[in-house]
Amino acid sequence: MLNLERRARRPSLLACLGGLLAATAVGLSAYASHGIAEPLAQSHVNTAALFAFGHGVALAVLGPTQQNSVGKLALYVLLLGTLLFSGSLVAGALWQFSTGLAPVGGTALMLGWAVYGFNALRR
Repeated sequence: MLNLERRARRPSLLACLGGLLAATAVGLSAYASHGIAEPLAQSHVNTAALFAFGHGVALAVLGPTQQNSVGKLALYVLLLGTLLFSGSLVAGALWQFSTGLAPVGGTALMLGWAVYGFNALRR
């Protein structure tokens, strides 16, 4: 009986990636607290970790629930936005790369949440 239940549940790539994103965020936060001395860089990495953690948890929870393509697309846009936003902040703080992709990531996050919200009205 348990085997049938397991087959009925499908693996969720979004949930897996969300969990990995949240785990990475915990590590980033610890590194910001213990490994970065410069206050502005520390603040940027903490902000990146906060966004990565929150969106990682959202993907882990919402990923398996999405059955239609619009809902899944919205969550993949959230994933992309999180990677661009948080990644840009971390790259800027740690390696002095440009943070030019942070606004693109932030816009993608807003778009992803808007699409997710409007899709919820369609159900």
